[in-house]
Amino acid sequence: MSKEGKDRQGFGPVTGYNSNVTGDLVRLMPRDLVFQIRFLGESQYLLQRYFQAFMESEMAARGLTPETHPMIGSFIETHATLLRDFVFAGVSLSHQFRLEEIERLLGDKANLLRVDLWDQLRSHIEIAERQFQSQLSDLPEKLSTWEKPGTAPGAKS
Repeated sequence: MSKEGKDRQGFGPVTGYNSNVTGDLVRLMPRDLVFQIRFLGESQYLLQRYFQAFMESEMAARGLTPETHPMIGSFIETHATLLRDFVFAGVSLSHQFRLEEIERLLGDKANLLRVDLWDQLRSHIEIAERQFQSQLSDLPEKLSTWEKPGTAPGAKS
């Protein structure tokens, strides 16, 4: 298949730097964009508290308590967060919706969602570019440790 044919199918490279990367991303949306379920707020707190209580109970049954292990609270909190995130990530990954499905559910025949996403992509890309540009003056010093080493101190040239 020719390069042009691959590009039309969305399998070829994007057009490159200084091009309309936003347009390329929007073109790839039907293939690459998915919507996922995400639990927020009180749901996160509720599941984390559940895992904390579960872990406290399981560990206490094995003689591991705050009295015997004073730092156990930090361990439980950290690991409860990991378990919570594992559960929510699993649910999120198993419930993904493609752009066309969301547009159909929303009744978005005019692809207004894609236009809104294009605007947000462009805006966030510009913010990221400005943020990077604002840090360029400090970059040489920060990258000095990545430079190719010169001759070792005290070595003869």
